[in-house]
Amino acid sequence: MIEEKRKALDALDVLMQHHRVVESLFSEFEYLHKNGRDTASVMEAACAEIKIHDAIENDIFYPAVSDAAGEEGIDALLDDAEDSHDSALDLIEELEDADVAARHPQFMLLIAQVKQHIMDEETELFPRVRKLEQLDLASLGSEMKARETELVAEAELAEAGEKSA
Repeated sequence: MIEEKRKALDALDVLMQHHRVVESLFSEFEYLHKNGRDTASVMEAACAEIKIHDAIENDIFYPAVSDAAGEEGIDALLDDAEDSHDSALDLIEELEDADVAARHPQFMLLIAQVKQHIMDEETELFPRVRKLEQLDLASLGSEMKARETELVAEAELAEAGEKSA
């Protein structure tokens, strides 16, 4: 039953589901940090989720919306969203290369940027996308879920390879 429900998610539902997962990881990070506990695994998980989300949005969602829209206002929103993704990925790269002492402030900056991106998408972009009659959000959501499954499997293989090396 739960799996059937997940398959029924449209593209916007898939993306909002990702948003909630990332927000939950951010909350967990803040709780752990506040209580002096190790935050490394939560930061790692959040960065991995953001990378998967980025790939799905940039490779599938944004191009499909752009093709269906033909509306300058949405293209501007998509450009802003893509810029936000680029900035977040740059921060993640810096975070992964940083020493332990520098990670907390960088991660806090990432949290702020991603939260702003989520708010912008959910309040400005998504309502306009939902009105695009020529965009099949259900099939787009299925395509995105399939790609997500592939990306998660690839990430798990990479992680297993790193642990055995």
